[in-house]
Amino acid sequence: MARALMSRRGRCAVSVEKSDPQPSGPALVRAVLDAARSNPKQRVATQKVRRRRGGYSGPGADARDPQAFGTMIARLVDERGWQKPAAEGTLFGAWARIVGPDIAAKCRPVVLRDGELTVEAVSTAWATQLRLFTKMLLAKIARELGDQVVTRIRVHGPAAPSWRKGRLVVQGRGPRDTYG
Repeated sequence: MARALMSRRGRCAVSVEKSDPQPSGPALVRAVLDAARSNPKQRVATQKVRRRRGGYSGPGADARDPQAFGTMIARLVDERGWQKPAAEGTLFGAWARIVGPDIAAKCRPVVLRDGELTVEAVSTAWATQLRLFTKMLLAKIARELGDQVVTRIRVHGPAAPSWRKGRLVVQGRGPRDTYG
């Protein structure tokens, strides 16, 4: 009769007593399956436990320690050379913080191209006021994002409403500034 033995490495070895001939086919499969099912706890106990390489890094900062998300993003931006696009994105995302909530409530950045920032005001009066504040706005932006991100500010008033209705249009005197 076939008998299963466990090797040191946790593998099953099938040994056959001398009186039985070598099992083959279904008998061999059954013998190996019986050996595997015989004592699973013993098999697990005999296997060596693999230790993780490294373990506790000790007190103090280490390269293997978890890093802050902001630090990792800043490192990625520096490695890839994305400083200027990141600063441009910050300008649009943090507009209220950069220029202040009062000014941000009355205008919004529209486009930044080649260092020229286009700002749209809510009224023509605010557009005129913002034209007087351009040096102050440039200083605030330079303090937050750097000198080379925005070099010039262009301010315009609100977009005029379209009076066109339908397919046919008669030329009139043009849009008027009646809303601000």
